Amino acid sequence: MPLTAIAWLLPGLLLSAAPELRIANITLHQYDGGPALGADFRFGRGESVFVRYRVLGFARSRDAQVHLECTLDALDSRGVRLVPTQRKSVQTELAPQDKDWAPVLLHEFVIPPLVDPGSYRIVIEAEDKLSGARARAETTFQVRGPVVEPSDTLVARNFRFLKGEEGPVVEGAPIFQRGEILWARFEITGYKIGENNRIEVEYGLSVLGPTGKEIYSEPVAAAERSTPFYPHRYLPGILSLNLEKAQPGDYILVVKIRDLVGGQQYEVRHPFTVR
Repeated sequence: MPLTAIAWLLPGLLLSAAPELRIANITLHQYDGGPALGADFRFGRGESVFVRYRVLGFARSRDAQVHLECTLDALDSRGVRLVPTQRKSVQTELAPQDKDWAPVLLHEFVIPPLVDPGSYRIVIEAEDKLSGARARAETTFQVRGPVVEPSDTLVARNFRFLKGEEGPVVEGAPIFQRGEILWARFEITGYKIGENNRIEVEYGLSVLGPTGKEIYSEPVAAAERSTPFYPHRYLPGILSLNLEKAQPGDYILVVKIRDLVGGQQYEVRHPFTVR
């Protein structure tokens, strides 16, 4: 086949073989333009992560065109994506003085608010659309936060009475004064996750008085019905009771949790005293 025919079939014929495509200089930041973070830095849940890197060894067409497609995935310890795959495209024409130019790409994603603490992975992939070359690189980042022990069945973990909405936690026997507001927090886990990460969990409460009879009931105090991209392994629960009309004595707080996707129910009882 004559050379002219080859040129007609491949109008973007490269001037020379491209060096090996690679991803280099990956750094993590708390904000755009912020300093690079060390390997021991721990992000908080719900915080933004900025990822910066360079792509080297890409090909240039005869007319100095560059075309790269890059993706980034943030994964938990099980390989589940925290957020949808992020994509970046680099399409540009280089000038003669740009012989040492290399693209610098920046991604940003937000850590879901209910992830477990631990080590997470970032996977970056690049494809050179001119040469067909591909490159892949990984780095890790750490996330801090409370530990909620997993469960195969519906359960409430870490139940604690509080003196206020944000604490402090009541130490020892839960004793409240008449007129106070009782607060309690707990974490719900072990519920089933449906199609598209569907979650349907609700909980209610009731109070048994000193004689053992029910004196207050709220069958559905709160409910979570959502389809988050990242499947939350647990949900936070919070409730409050106004003790303004409570007579001195011993009471029992009953919390009933229902998992509507998995068809599960769970009940927990915690005594408290009003003086």
